[in-house]
Amino acid sequence: MKVITLRDGKERSLERRHPWVFESSVASGKADAGETVRVQARDGRFLAWAAYSPASQIRLRAWSFDEHERIDSTFLARRIEQAIAVRARLPIASDALRLIHGEADGLPGLIVDRYGDVLSVQFLAAGVERFKATIVESLLKASGVKRIYERSDASSRALEGLQEATGWLKGTGDTELTIREHDWQLTLDVAEGHKTGFYLDQRDNRKAFADAVRQYGCQRVLNCYCYTGGFSVAAFAGGAREVTSVDSSAPALARAQAHVRLNGFDAAAHTTLDADVNQTLRNALDEGRRYDAIVLDPPKFAPSISHAERAARAYKDINRLALKLLEPGGILFTFSCSGGIGAELFHKIVAGAAIDAGVDGLVVGRLGAAPDHPMTLLFPEGEYLKGLVVLKR
Repeated sequence: MKVITLRDGKERSLERRHPWVFESSVASGKADAGETVRVQARDGRFLAWAAYSPASQIRLRAWSFDEHERIDSTFLARRIEQAIAVRARLPIASDALRLIHGEADGLPGLIVDRYGDVLSVQFLAAGVERFKATIVESLLKASGVKRIYERSDASSRALEGLQEATGWLKGTGDTELTIREHDWQLTLDVAEGHKTGFYLDQRDNRKAFADAVRQYGCQRVLNCYCYTGGFSVAAFAGGAREVTSVDSSAPALARAQAHVRLNGFDAAAHTTLDADVNQTLRNALDEGRRYDAIVLDPPKFAPSISHAERAARAYKDINRLALKLLEPGGILFTFSCSGGIGAELFHKIVAGAAIDAGVDGLVVGRLGAAPDHPMTLLFPEGEYLKGLVVLKR
């Protein structure tokens, strides 16, 4: 077993059971990509078993802090079974859910989503990539599915020195799937959709939006960065009379319109705009349009803290425009999925947007990812999705 020794004082994060060690913290030792190594302090004290990644700034991702643990197929099978058992206890109103959420489930870099009888998986770090065949077999056994599709095409793989990889790992067949979410039906393509095919993390927030539209009597709804229209379907389910969905992807908008029809709502009441959201908001303001409810669910503006300042300006601008477009008594569901923007900072950004817009609002809800996308007490970076529900005064 190869040994990695940390610099003096750099052992503290592992002693707090944080799973990451950065390249600058390593004093000595090397290993192959994904190889399991013993991590120790300068005085030789055991700290963790970890996967080594020579290409990444995150040089080590901890598997276990138990010196007596063996990192092998039995270990991986046990972690997978534990993650799936946790999901079985959660109140998930869908036949699509996240089974494994990386570090939160003790499997750094592994994402597994279940869509009915198909698993869509991402191997995003060198450690899980090295164990890919073992992990696939354990997933088949623990989940009972017959088909597994790989979506290891995220940009973060390049940071690990890994090439993109997609395609069937087990089984074959149509990649177009239909899932149930709450009382709705939604479709996706595991080969083409964003992430693993769909944004399962917003499941409960879509239901919350439907409830809010109903509670506040919202008739005119604007869904920005709508992707395939999950929040648009939720708006109609809540009783909205008119819904406008905006995105820069024509295929996503076509699927959004199909979702409206699939769930029995009037497609004529649904307008899709293939357009830039920022410009769309400005045009709507110039044209005197107003809305009773607006959703802002933009892509990741700040992938890291170093991008936070520029991202803050972008978040502030779209929230300022949205708050101006809302009718008094209207509701704003606004989100950030940027890891570099914490919940407190996001609140300050939206507050700054309100000041610039010359309006005020009540924060009547705080939102996060669905419970099958957990964070742990010891890994706060897992809290990537945060949202506010604002009732405009």
